[in-house]
Amino acid sequence: MSHTHPDTLRTQADQLLQELTAKEGRLAPKARMAIPPQPMPEQDPAERRHNFSEVALGYGEAQARVEAMRCLQCRNQPCVEGCPVRLNIAGFVGAIAAGDFRQAIALIKQDSLLPAICGRVCPQESQCQEPCTLGKALKDPTQAVSIGRLERFVADWERAQGIQPPAVKPDSGRRVAVVGSGPASLVVAADVRREGHAVTVLEAFHKPGGVMIYGIPEFRLPKAIVQNEIDTLSAMGVEIRPNFVVGRTRRLQDLLDQDGYDAIFIGTGAGLPKFMGIPGEEFVGVLSANEYLTRVNLMKAYLKDAGTPLRPAKHVAVIGGGNVAMDSARTALRLGAEHVSIIYRRTEAEMPARVEEVGHAKEEGVEFRLLQNPTRIFGDDHGCVTAIECLKYELGEPDDSGRRRPVPIKGSEFRLDVDCVIVAIGNGSNPLLTSTAPDLKLSKWGNILVDEDGKTSMDRVYAGGDIVLGAATVILAMGQGRRAAASINRLLAAQT
Repeated sequence: MSHTHPDTLRTQADQLLQELTAKEGRLAPKARMAIPPQPMPEQDPAERRHNFSEVALGYGEAQARVEAMRCLQCRNQPCVEGCPVRLNIAGFVGAIAAGDFRQAIALIKQDSLLPAICGRVCPQESQCQEPCTLGKALKDPTQAVSIGRLERFVADWERAQGIQPPAVKPDSGRRVAVVGSGPASLVVAADVRREGHAVTVLEAFHKPGGVMIYGIPEFRLPKAIVQNEIDTLSAMGVEIRPNFVVGRTRRLQDLLDQDGYDAIFIGTGAGLPKFMGIPGEEFVGVLSANEYLTRVNLMKAYLKDAGTPLRPAKHVAVIGGGNVAMDSARTALRLGAEHVSIIYRRTEAEMPARVEEVGHAKEEGVEFRLLQNPTRIFGDDHGCVTAIECLKYELGEPDDSGRRRPVPIKGSEFRLDVDCVIVAIGNGSNPLLTSTAPDLKLSKWGNILVDEDGKTSMDRVYAGGDIVLGAATVILAMGQGRRAAASINRLLAAQT
């Protein structure tokens, strides 16, 4: 894929915007359909594979307005149905088209508190953009209005102006503990604090932000953006207590009975990595993607003086086909690996990763080994990984997920020489907290069971995000957080 310089894209957009605004009256639907979609300006693949700077550089004003003008402003707004928090998409996109960015961000923030984050990492192509009328009219879903990129643009515009923290009502005398500091927790902390309740965020790690800090690499989500949201909460008066492990430092019931909290929200995510259960996973150099990305993103393991360094690797195999696998593979390249392979037992069509992330990985030189799966890992006399054995597959009949089941090809085993294996096949819920709360009802997978308002089986305890959903998206976690926060606020209002 050829790379177009960002300056070229912006110059083209400037010229096109002048042509469109010169036309008198409202653009007819046919004219809007003829406007070319605006590509995202990006770093050159040959350069970015050697740095951790953000790959996608963001729209300029002209690009954003041109892209927004493609919106047909249809009455039924199917895009809203595809949005987990039901943003006023036509409203904010229309405001961008008119150049009223202040109105656009105001409309977004009625329903979403983390637009700079959601605009970067949420899978809009399978949510709000999938049912877009424009994409359907053009018979190509990739030609839908780039809602996520527009959300990111206006959020970045607001940050450049200086974000003002939301107003907070007078002190209510009520106290709420928020366990974890991922997207669901940040939403709950903000919504509850705005009602005047004291909020304390209890974070197990030394730095808040949850998966947005430790799981998503800098080249996809700059940590300064997440820190900006944390700083906004602090400015609102939210207390953030790091190194506080609920289930060890204190139990849930202790927070209610002894520490005087009136309600608790649990948003601890799904942080227990899954492994393959094959021989050799104990060798040095075999890591879960969770550990690998946490060491790099949070602990800065690539630095010479890092307290938790990574073992240097030249030939890396990443097992899995989701966004976390793409993040791990692309991170390995940036850490100096000479060759990185994605090993996935289905085809690219079945990969759960975003198309954009798969494309970026390919552009940067990651090799995709499809319809293959590991059967064992080999190591040397020092206990370090040296190779991985894989089996080839073909697709059979669909399984319960609707995807065609991979069927092994007998006798197709082969070996790959590697010095690092990263397992990225998903995470489950960590039992550290739930094992110390016997009254908390769980699903058979260990996820916390909640009602439609986010209420758990424990009195005054709510939950949301991945600890309820399993591995999900930022925007889905936010949606659950908003519902739980509204329920908590109703509970506390009734006690006043």
